[in-house]
Amino acid sequence: MQSRERYVALIIFFSLLDRVSPSVTHYSITEEMEEGSVVANLATDLGLAVKTLNQRKMRLDLLASKKYLDVNKETGELYVVEKIDREYLCTKTLTVCYLKMEVILENPVRIFNIEMEIMDINDNAPHFRRDVIHLDISEATPAAERFSLSNAVDPDVGTNSVKTYHLSASDFFTIEVQTGRDGSKFADLILKRNLDREQQAVHNLILTAVDGGTPARSGTASVIVQVLDTNDNPPTFEKSMYSVKILENSPIGSLVIDLDAKDLDEGANSEITYTYSLYTQERTQETFNLNPTTGEITVKGMLNYEDFKIYDMEVIATDKGTNSLSGQCTIKIVVEDMNDNHPEISIKSFQSPVNENIELDTVIAVVSVSDKDSGDNGIVDLSIPKNMPFKLRESSDNYYELVVSEPLDREKVTEYDITFTVTDRGSPPLSDNETMTLELLDVNDNVPQFPQSFYTIRVMENNAPGALLSSLTAFDPDLHENQYLVYFIIEKEIANTSMSMLFSINPENGNLYALKTFDYEIEKEFLFHIEARDSGSPPLSSNVTVHIIIVDQNDNAPVIVSPWRAHGSVVEEKIPRSTDKGSLVAKVIALDTDSVHNSRITYQFLQVTDATLFSLDQYNGEIRTMRMFSYRDPRHQRLVVVAKDNGQPALSATVTIKLSTVETAVKAYSDMTEMPLEYDIFSDLNLYLVIGLGSVSFLLLITILVTIVLKCQKPKPSKTAAPCRNSVISERNSTIADSTLVSNDAYWYSLFLAETRKGKLVVRQPMPKGSRYIVSSIPRGTGLTDTSDSAASTLQV
Repeated sequence: MQSRERYVALIIFFSLLDRVSPSVTHYSITEEMEEGSVVANLATDLGLAVKTLNQRKMRLDLLASKKYLDVNKETGELYVVEKIDREYLCTKTLTVCYLKMEVILENPVRIFNIEMEIMDINDNAPHFRRDVIHLDISEATPAAERFSLSNAVDPDVGTNSVKTYHLSASDFFTIEVQTGRDGSKFADLILKRNLDREQQAVHNLILTAVDGGTPARSGTASVIVQVLDTNDNPPTFEKSMYSVKILENSPIGSLVIDLDAKDLDEGANSEITYTYSLYTQERTQETFNLNPTTGEITVKGMLNYEDFKIYDMEVIATDKGTNSLSGQCTIKIVVEDMNDNHPEISIKSFQSPVNENIELDTVIAVVSVSDKDSGDNGIVDLSIPKNMPFKLRESSDNYYELVVSEPLDREKVTEYDITFTVTDRGSPPLSDNETMTLELLDVNDNVPQFPQSFYTIRVMENNAPGALLSSLTAFDPDLHENQYLVYFIIEKEIANTSMSMLFSINPENGNLYALKTFDYEIEKEFLFHIEARDSGSPPLSSNVTVHIIIVDQNDNAPVIVSPWRAHGSVVEEKIPRSTDKGSLVAKVIALDTDSVHNSRITYQFLQVTDATLFSLDQYNGEIRTMRMFSYRDPRHQRLVVVAKDNGQPALSATVTIKLSTVETAVKAYSDMTEMPLEYDIFSDLNLYLVIGLGSVSFLLLITILVTIVLKCQKPKPSKTAAPCRNSVISERNSTIADSTLVSNDAYWYSLFLAETRKGKLVVRQPMPKGSRYIVSSIPRGTGLTDTSDSAASTLQV
């Protein structure tokens, strides 16, 4: 039984073995092929029918971590799914890189082995493991010495790997390329000639590795060669011999010279120690101190020019290198004589005080100078401060005169402190000085000066007599009696009145007083001059203009001039009951003799019988109806109007107007004769006549007859004017404009303008004794108007 089972298993094994293709199909492609690139047609190469690939479930198994390739079951093409990187897939040690895979089909099962060789391309540049290579080379290294450098690596293989090296241009270094046992390339740095750290301490080189691909790729690294120092330079001084001068009596510790030897080496090789040589005398070493570290030579003992004039010394500078090197120099110190005597100055004569108007070139002082030293130390110069109105004039050897060079002015400078300074020409120079004070005496050379050339003084009217108006103080920069001032009012008459009767000035301090009470309505301003005179000999004076302006006070109450009335009486006016809304009932005009600001008048109702019936314009005083009269309104209306000025506090005046309403409309007449008069005629119609219709007819007939008679009396025909239904009837019938009246003529003229604007002509006619003028106004129109029994409207002024 067991032998039979073994036989069946052998049959199955050999049948499967027959289905596996024993041969291997080889392909080769380059790395980095684009995705989708077709590698081969497996159906054609393996002898498979393309139509059966789907039925037989053809698939591709890769022996790799990624699926780089796949097969198209429709066409049988093998194509690239993902880019293949040979350096990632295979190690650099492998000269040949294969990608193994199997193609498996079913029904029947067949397996094909495929080897895909991945060929290298030059897709990697050489690179160094370190970007910077540091080398330390002693400057004592001989030429032709070799130094190993880090080699570059290239993941590519074959000819695409590193082929050679290049070094940037250098006078001291070159490279030699070597081949290792494994075929890799490396470079040695070779020293061409000896280095000198003192000339160049650091060498910066660029090493370039180049591969053999096409096109070739390269990589670089910086090679920094630090040259190490050796003690090959001795200390050196700037000069081999120094000559130094120093003054006698120089203080101990004074610096004579600072020796600064240089050593081009570094580190301990450049550290220097200073010492005296054996040829330097002990006296010199005792007089001067040498600092071994800094090389400073300072004064150690007293220097005396008379004892010893020249010191010689030799100084050695030695470095601290292993094999120390040294240099030396010679120093000559010369002691110079010191300027130790001060120059002297002597004032032989000095004139003080002097008048400020002293003449130019007048001698003020005589001065002599001297110095006990010799040579330049004994030559002296004398000077005075600059910017002074004096100069020095040499009269003889070492004698000088001080003279006036510019005009003097005591008001600017009262005295001068003149400092005479004598200085020798030693080094350093010595000097001495002497100060003298020159006083100036005053002369009367300045006129009094007022702070202003024109004074404007405002004085409130109704001032108290003797009130201080202002202080007009002048200034005189002179002294004593030359500055004592007296003030005067320069006489001037205004309207036969002397200024001294109106104003007074204190002659000592310039206080200006008013001698009377001023009234703005009479005197508005004064213009005069005030003189200030000093007490010098001869006296000097100046004057100033004073403008006195009288400032108005609200001391005049408004005066009501229209409607005119006797003192305390009530003005009575009559008005038709049929008057329309907005008709002019009366016009109140008030005058105020104060200034423009205080005389600005406004009008208000103080009392009114019916506030809904009349309105009052607060600026022009016109009283107008606000509505038509009704049968309920009383026949008599009482209006109390107050006229108030703009002063502080405000003053006012009142007028009482009694209005009576009548039932008959009245019409005005006008005439264009040379001296026309206005007749506002009216009749007091009996109310009982309204009851009868016959009375109305009778009145109409009378009106027509009167109209015909008046037209016949006119010298020239004119067009008929419309009846004036809303004219105001008053016993005086005077309508006056809102003009400010100053005099009788001005008042009449303002009436003329106002009435003319209203369409009326105004004339002046003689009045009965006791009155100056009659002012009448009539309408300009020449048409017929209704009349009544009233007299013509006149206003007495």
